[in-house]
Parts: sequence; C-alpha cells; structure tokens
Amino acid sequence: MKLNEIRDNDGARKGRMRVGRGIGSGLGKTAGRGHKGQGSRAGGYHKVGFEGGQMPLQRRLPKRGFKSAQLQYNGEVTLTDLQRLGAAEVDLLTLKAAGLVRGGRDDGAHLEEADAGAVLGAFLAQYYLDKEIPAELLVSPEPADAAWLSQAFQERSGRRVAISAHPRGERAGWLDLARRNAEHALTAHLSSQAGMRQRLEALRDALGLEFDLTRLECFDISHTGGEATVAACVAFGVEGAIKADYRRYNIEGVAPGDDYAALQQALRRRYIRLREEEGRLPDILFIDGGKGQLTQACAMLAELQVAGVMAVSIAKGPERKPGLETLYLSGKNRPIILPADSSALHLVQQIRDEAHRFAITGHRQRRAKARVASALEHIPGIGSKRRQALLRQFGGVKQLARAGVEDLVGVDGINADLAQRIYDAFHGES
Repeated sequence: MKLNEIRDNDGARKGRMRVGRGIGSGLGKTAGRGHKGQGSRAGGYHKVGFEGGQMPLQRRLPKRGFKSAQLQYNGEVTLTDLQRLGAAEVDLLTLKAAGLVRGGRDDGAHLEEADAGAVLGAFLAQYYLDKEIPAELLVSPEPADAAWLSQAFQERSGRRVAISAHPRGERAGWLDLARRNAEHALTAHLSSQAGMRQRLEALRDALGLEFDLTRLECFDISHTGGEATVAACVAFGVEGAIKADYRRYNIEGVAPGDDYAALQQALRRRYIRLREEEGRLPDILFIDGGKGQLTQACAMLAELQVAGVMAVSIAKGPERKPGLETLYLSGKNRPIILPADSSALHLVQQIRDEAHRFAITGHRQRRAKARVASALEHIPGIGSKRRQALLRQFGGVKQLARAGVEDLVGVDGINADLAQRIYDAFHGES
C-alpha cells in the first residue's frame, strides 16, 4: 500500500445530501424551507445580532440611510468601564475625557483620520476635566462638537460657557498670536527632538556601541570646602532632558571633601531605589570626574549587581577649557578624546553642565538653609514658630539678612529687642 492510496473505511464518512427544496427535488416536498432564498440554504437563516427574546439595542436605534444621523450622540458604556474610572462622580465630560464616548482619547489607530476639530474637542474635554473653566474659550478651528462641549462645560461650571471660533477685533488678534506661538513652539520642539536623536546616534558611533541609546544619566557632586555636600543626578532621553527623573541627594556621614564617598553614597541610594521600584536603568552613566570617579562608579555598580550599564567619566581638559574633555570608559584601557566640533561631545557637555547646574543649585539652597537655621537657633527667644514666621514674611534667607530692625518688628511675635538681636546676628555685631 502506498501513502496516496490510504482511504477511510467504507461508511466512515457520511455522504453529503442536498437539503430538501420541495416538489421535484426528490428529497422531500414538505421540508419547510421553501424553494429559494437564504432560508432554503444549508445552515439556514441567521438574524445578525439577535440575542434571543428581544431585539438588541443597536437594531432598535433609528437609521438614516447607511449611517445613523444620531451616531455622534450615541455611545456604549459598560459597568466595567465605569468601575475602571474610579471617579466618585461621573458626567459626560468625564466619559469623554476617558475615551469612553466620542471625542475622547484616541488610541492612535484612527488619529490620522481625525480632523483638527475632533482633536481639539478631545483636548478641551481632557484639559478642563480638573481645571477651572473660563466663561469664554477662543478656539481655532471650531471643535467638531462645540455645542456639546459648551453644554458639558456649563453643567460642570454652573454658568454659561461660550466657545468662539471666529472672534473679531482684539480677540481675533489674541487668537492669531496664540496660534503663531503654538506653531513656533511645535517647530522648535520637533527640531530639538530631531537634533537630540542625531546627537545620540553620533555618541553611539563615537563610543563604538552596537545598541541604540535611549537613556543617559549623569552624576555630579557639589560642596564648599566639604560643607553641605549635595549629589545630583540628571536624566536625558530621545526627547531631551527628563526633568521628572532629576534627583538630589543630601550627603551625610562622609568626611568633608571626600568626593569618592559622596559619589558612592549617591549611586547606592539611586540604584537601590531603581531596583526596588523596577525603574529603568540608563544605557550610559556619566560621572563628572576622572579615572578615580570612574573606578568608584564601577565598583558600586558591581556591588549592587547592576548589569548592562556603561560607566563613563568626563575629565576636564587643561585649564578646564571646554572642548578638551577626555572620556574614560569602563572596560576600556584607552581614553577617548572627541573633536571639539563633534555633536557627540556637545551632547556630553550639555549633560555634564546640566548635572553641575542642578547640583550647585541644590548645594546653595542647602547651605543657605543651614546657615540661617544656625543663625536663628542661637538667638535667645527664637523658636521654630518664630523662625517659620520670619522666613514666611521675607520669603527667604537673603531677604531676611537684608531686613532692617524696623522691618523685623513688623513680624508677628517679634518685638524691638528681639528684632535688634536678629539684626546683630546677621551682621556680626555683638
């Protein structure tokens, strides 16, 4: 027997038989299916959308031609959808902002098909979901559902809200100015984003990496003679600085001026937290410093078992002149000196300078706070409440130090004698 000769046993498969279609078919004249039409075919007639017992809702809605004229006002919201909102009070504006009814958030599948009016309407619904709604909105272009939005805003705010797409006079000038500012901001953002991607690619090529760079972090240490040491971490991505991921660390328990120990403490606190929260690790970790800082960073990453992160230290050139920086890479013996006009070097400089700015700002704030606290704590009659009242009245340390006796007397709880003591404490008088 051959494979192509294998067959089922006789009678294993039942032969097909036509459905009876009345007289003349030879298969029965009273089958009940009739002679023609869908009902006489194999499988029978199936009413699409029939749920049994009752006509479904979508079949009971009024129809106008091929598309319902009421479609824009209809939407299906399930109890599960409402439960996911987690809102104590749900109205039409909330549903629209959540994307549960027409005009809400788009998942991106139909964004290309959406016109500007629909996009603007969705944005307005989301933007004013938790913000105060003004009495008049100047918009361009007119939202696709302006009347619906106006009604929803009115119900939310309790007063009439006008949406004007074609204002005149001074209002037209305001709208045109806002449009041009938005266009310029968008152009600058897109240009900056494209430039950032190009610089990331240039840095990848300069360092000889085989993977794309999507996240960079840089650490810097700032102090004055070991006083008020602060470590700063900044993050950059494909769209530029990620300020939401910026972090400062007040360094405690290390010898004054010990930058190595300060760097180790900052790295430990940073990456232990990321590991616990399952945060995203950087592709490259930059350190402002030389070989010593690189060694400390590599040792800390190894101790914390952080894998997949390349450490790079940025050593300043002779006389700290920009453009002469030397890059020391983990796992490589030879340093890299990039050309002064290299876009990769410009990116490294930008990240380093931003980390330095963020660190020194935090250091100055901490130092000023410590000094004013120390100065006020040693003044008899100044407790925590009066310290808070003084800082709240003058808005900061510098303003408090410049205040005269007459200004200090104006603070609640500060008499003339106490004001004089405060003035003497800041001006070095006994």
